[in-house]
Amino acid sequence: MKRAEIQKPGQRLFGLSTPIRAAVIPPLSAARWLLVLIVAAGVYFFHGFLFPVLAALVIAFASWPLYRRLLTAVGGNRTIGATFAILFILTFLVVPIALAGTYAINELREWVVWAIETNRHGSATPQWIATMPVIGEWLNEQWTENLGHPGGIGELIQMVSGSNIGTIYRGALAAGGSAFGLVLTLLFMLIALFFAYRDGEAFAAQVDRLGERILPARWERISRVVPATISSTVTGMTIIAIGEGLVLGIAYWLAGVPSPVTLGALTGIMALIPGGAPLSFTLVSIYLAASGKLFAGLALFVWGAVELFVVDKTLRPKLVGGPIKLPFLPTFFGLIGGVKTMGFLGLFIGPVLMALLVAIWREWLREVEMMDEQARAADEERGPPPIEVAPEAKKIHAG
Repeated sequence: MKRAEIQKPGQRLFGLSTPIRAAVIPPLSAARWLLVLIVAAGVYFFHGFLFPVLAALVIAFASWPLYRRLLTAVGGNRTIGATFAILFILTFLVVPIALAGTYAINELREWVVWAIETNRHGSATPQWIATMPVIGEWLNEQWTENLGHPGGIGELIQMVSGSNIGTIYRGALAAGGSAFGLVLTLLFMLIALFFAYRDGEAFAAQVDRLGERILPARWERISRVVPATISSTVTGMTIIAIGEGLVLGIAYWLAGVPSPVTLGALTGIMALIPGGAPLSFTLVSIYLAASGKLFAGLALFVWGAVELFVVDKTLRPKLVGGPIKLPFLPTFFGLIGGVKTMGFLGLFIGPVLMALLVAIWREWLREVEMMDEQARAADEERGPPPIEVAPEAKKIHAG
C-alpha cells in the first residue's frame, strides 16, 4: 500500500493556492457584488419574517425604557430580563387583545347574519332612522331604494367595491381560516422580541459602528432622534388608542349600545387617526338620541368630550412628547399608506416611518440653520469690508 504524498506548502487539493493570472474582476468589486447577492437572497428567502420582525423592533423601541428598569431589577441578567418582559407582554397586551378580539368576532357574527338576511329578503327602514329630524325623510328614501328589496346589500357592495357579496364572504372565510398563520406570526414576533431584548444593546453598538463610518457627521444626532421618535410615537399612539377604546367601550356598554366591544375596538382603531375618536363617539351618541335614548346619547357625548379633553391636555403631551410631534398630514399619509402596504401592522409602521422622515428633515433644516448662523457670526467678526478709493480720487485729494 502506497503512502499518501505529503501536500507541499503553497499547494491545495485542486491546484495552487495563489493565482497564476490576474483576476477578471477586481477582488473588491467581486466582494461587493457577492455581498449584494447574499443580501438579495436573504431578503427573498426571509421576507415572510419581515412583518413579525418589524413588529418586534417597534415594540422593543417603545418599551425599552421600561425594560431597562426591569433589567436593573433582575441584576442585569439579560436572559431572565427578556423572559420576564415577554411574560409581561403576553399577560398585559396579547391576552387582553385576544379576548377582546374574540368578543368582537362574536358580535360581528350578528352583524353578518343581519346583512345576509337583509340581502336575502330586504329590510324596512328602522324607525329611529326614519324619524330623525331634517334628514330622516331623505335617509328613508335612500334606505328603501337601496336596501328595501332583496339583493340590495349585494348590489351596494358591488357598486362600491367592485366585488359581489359571495366573493367577500369567501374572503372572510379564508381570513378566518388563516388563524393558524396569525398564531405563527405572533410566535415569530415574540421570538424576535426576546432576542431584541436580550441582544439589543450589542446589535445597536454594531449598527453605531457602521453608522459612524457611513454618516460620520450626522449619525450621532440621527441615532439619538430615531429611537426617541419611535418610542414616543408608538407609545403615545398605542396607549392612547387602547385607553380611549377601553373607556369609551365601557361607556357604550353602560349606555346600552348594541355590540359595545366591537364599537369600542373600532373607536380604539379610529383613535389612531387625529379626530377619529370624537367622530366615533359622536356618531354613537347620535344613534342613541335618534333611537329614543336622548339622555343616554347626551350623557355619552358629554363623557366622551370630557375624556378627550383630559387626554389631550394631560396624557397626550407627556406620552407623545420627545423630539418630534407628528403633524396631521404626515400622520394621515402614514396610516393610509401603512394599512395599504402592510395591513393592520401598517397602522403602527406607517406613522413611525413618517415620523422618522419628518425627524430627519428637521435635523437637516437645523444643520442648515446652524451653518447660516456660523456664516453670519464669521461675517460679523471680520467686520465690514474696507472701502477702496479710486486712483483718480487719490490724485484729486493730493492736489
